[in-house]
Amino acid sequence: MNRFYRLLSLLLLLQLVAACGFQLQTRSELPSEMSHTKLSVQSPNSEFARRLETHLEQNGVKVVTVQDDAVTLEVPVNVMRKEIQSIGDNARVREFLLRHTVQFRLLDGEGNEMIPLQTFEQSRVYSFNEQDILAAERENEFLRNDLADSMARMVVRRLGTYGK
Repeated sequence: MNRFYRLLSLLLLLQLVAACGFQLQTRSELPSEMSHTKLSVQSPNSEFARRLETHLEQNGVKVVTVQDDAVTLEVPVNVMRKEIQSIGDNARVREFLLRHTVQFRLLDGEGNEMIPLQTFEQSRVYSFNEQDILAAERENEFLRNDLADSMARMVVRRLGTYGK
């Protein structure tokens, strides 16, 4: 009898999830012109550039370095800034703000804009405790990686809306 209730609970949970419209994120439908794409990123060794290349490849794009007729995904701005968010009563930093800004555009093989220059910006706030500097640095690194991945996903999703 206990097994029956577990199975019934599981089926009800699955029905509830399906009824709310939940769907797993699928691959983006990128334009067919992007089958071979050249990446031109301001800082090509950055975490954002690596994540962007990975996400493009996961969506069926072959990233090339030299091909004249390939479309070019140009990223002229890829900037991560760390700013002071708040200062405590003892005149010491309590919170930092990480801000990641990316500008990109998509050019065809002849240099014509397919997608005009777009700007995305995201930020994260984290607390700073001078008593635990190593943890704060780890959190900073984690948030930088998270922002880079999030921005790369946003760019790929935006590319998927081309022509729609």
